[in-house]
Amino acid sequence: MSQLHRLATEIGFHSSYVNCFGHNVTPQEDALASLVSAMGYDTSSEEALASQANTLAQSQWRCVVSSCEIIAAEQTQYNIDINLPVWVDRFSYRLVCEDGTHHSQDDVLADILPCVDTACLDGQDFKRYQWELPRIAEGYHQLTVTAGDQTALCHVIVAPPTCVNPAEITPKTWGIAVQVYSLKSATNWGMGDFSDLREFVVRAASRGAGSIGLNPLHPLFPGNPSHRSPYSPTSRSFLNTMYIDVTAVPGYANSDPCQAIVNDGEFQMLLARVRDADFIDHGTVGYLKYKVLRTLFADFQASDIANASDSAQRFATFCETQGDDLASLACYDALYEYFRERDDNAYGWTFWPEQYRDPHSAEVAAFKAAEADRIQYFAWLQWLAHEQLSAVQATALEHGMPIGLYLDLAVGCDGNGAEVWADQANYLAGAAVGAPPDAMNILGQDWGLTPLNPVALREAGFGPLVKALRSSMQYAGALRIDHILGFMRQYWVAPGKKADEGVYISFPLADILRVIALESHRNNCIVVGEDLGTVPEGFGDIMSAHGLLSYKVLFFERWENGLFMRPEAYPEQAMATGSTHDLHTVAGWWTGRDLAWRRELSLYPSQDMAEADANGRVPDREYLRAALIDMDLMGEQDAPANHHDHAEHILAVAAQQYLALTPCAMHMIPAEDILQLVEQVNIPGTTEEHPNWKRKLPCDIDGFFNDQQGNELMAAVAALRPRQ
Repeated sequence: MSQLHRLATEIGFHSSYVNCFGHNVTPQEDALASLVSAMGYDTSSEEALASQANTLAQSQWRCVVSSCEIIAAEQTQYNIDINLPVWVDRFSYRLVCEDGTHHSQDDVLADILPCVDTACLDGQDFKRYQWELPRIAEGYHQLTVTAGDQTALCHVIVAPPTCVNPAEITPKTWGIAVQVYSLKSATNWGMGDFSDLREFVVRAASRGAGSIGLNPLHPLFPGNPSHRSPYSPTSRSFLNTMYIDVTAVPGYANSDPCQAIVNDGEFQMLLARVRDADFIDHGTVGYLKYKVLRTLFADFQASDIANASDSAQRFATFCETQGDDLASLACYDALYEYFRERDDNAYGWTFWPEQYRDPHSAEVAAFKAAEADRIQYFAWLQWLAHEQLSAVQATALEHGMPIGLYLDLAVGCDGNGAEVWADQANYLAGAAVGAPPDAMNILGQDWGLTPLNPVALREAGFGPLVKALRSSMQYAGALRIDHILGFMRQYWVAPGKKADEGVYISFPLADILRVIALESHRNNCIVVGEDLGTVPEGFGDIMSAHGLLSYKVLFFERWENGLFMRPEAYPEQAMATGSTHDLHTVAGWWTGRDLAWRRELSLYPSQDMAEADANGRVPDREYLRAALIDMDLMGEQDAPANHHDHAEHILAVAAQQYLALTPCAMHMIPAEDILQLVEQVNIPGTTEEHPNWKRKLPCDIDGFFNDQQGNELMAAVAALRPRQ
């Protein structure tokens, strides 16, 4: 083994992986060296590599205590390891609990503790002792240990073994997955907003739905509304302020300056254009919304803040509760806007002058003082979004939905965004998260997201992850974690490398799942892990043991011979669906619309693979027909192959009934499948070539819930999964 590979192995990089086609893939030497270098290691010589590998190998002994200890709450004793050179025979500690209480003791004698291991490093002998912590509550605590001339800080996290059990909240349930932006109404400003979502929730609840599934609502870039992918956020905390319903902001109707702007002829012309369009013009929608919101903020400052109104006090409480994280995001948004006013191509902090790339610089501090109003405006936008989304979840629960909103946590953040700018120590700028080639994405995927450094994440006590989980869970009864596989191993693509030339690196999965379980219970939130793609053997069992629901897509749940698994073969601990935001709709699959798009966009590496997919779809359709007929969900005479009226509708209903019959705890139906649309939301591997994240539903909310075929489909599912 070369010294580079030895160091890479110590860091956690994988020497190879088996792809979904069964082939063993080894990383390219230069890609591996680039990623090792990006993590801060010197790759200039064999000597440097060897020295660093030795240091890493010995670090678990040379540190008195690890940087983070995850304690299983169900254990009768809370033990951690203490590492001491043989000439040090005692240590002192101070344990500060989350609730402010503390425990401490000086001169704890090591020799009275059980010695569980020994080591000799460069002629020096070390002993590992097992030390019992005082009994402490579930939560996040800080331990400081001093031994000899060394003081070490350890994050102690006491966490339960499993997430919230869906059965404790509701029996088997069903819901509708919808893109908020795709909702149409006579009142929104060119894209769906939180008021539209609230109305959609009420109408869905009346049909018996138990949840509404949404793509990530994370903040994007107010200074660049055209940046539209919900999976490329500026931060995984807080909200996308483009979803604010401007007309629902207090004071809107009575603001003369606002009404003058809105009633202007050019404004009304733009508003009518974006409202009537089939695709969202994010730039114009952002222009309209933020123009009026700025005026409303000026009114808020002049009246509410000046007079310390109830609204102003709620805003102040929100800012105080969110603390430095909100202040940092608002400062970033203000800086982003400031520099884009001077350069349209300044897409984030890496484009700014050097002195502004450090959030703690004197120049940033001066900007905060000079632009306090501008910064407060962006904090105010977050407060408005928080109030409106909180009202949506409250409405869902009031109308009998046992889960309400089912939100989505993106796998990472845009490297030019606020979170990476504010927390550069925990992120790795020289890599991008992606996925290796698989059956659906043959060229592999480079998502362009800056990964968290797994070593730094642990040293931070998983703080960045905890913030992201809490931010979404506060509004939700269930949370989907995108690409949950990334918490076991992440696929990193080095700069300049193709998506199929990535390298896997390990993450502390067991610890992360404990943290997720802790936040799940604190927020009474079900957790779904999106475990599609190249899945390591045994991963599903690990998820199940920790109480996460698996992600089951109809078209992937098949036997090796191609036959569809019967409903009873699905696991109870799962969420079943006919499609996802990255896949074809049911109707799109049946008609082959997805294959046509892939050919048109040159997503096949060869013509042979395109023909193989097209030829394979023919028996696949027959397998689906056979499965639905076998379950008596449709008859031979109803099969769409016969092309009679209503045939495809019968298949659409039958496919959802098939999933409703599974024992899965949750069943989500994409809105596109309820309307039996053929176009999909997003095609991975494309940007402007396909209208990703831009397509509106073909009807407004009234039309959606008055659609006869859609109502027949929802009623059929509700009959099999009645809400209790």
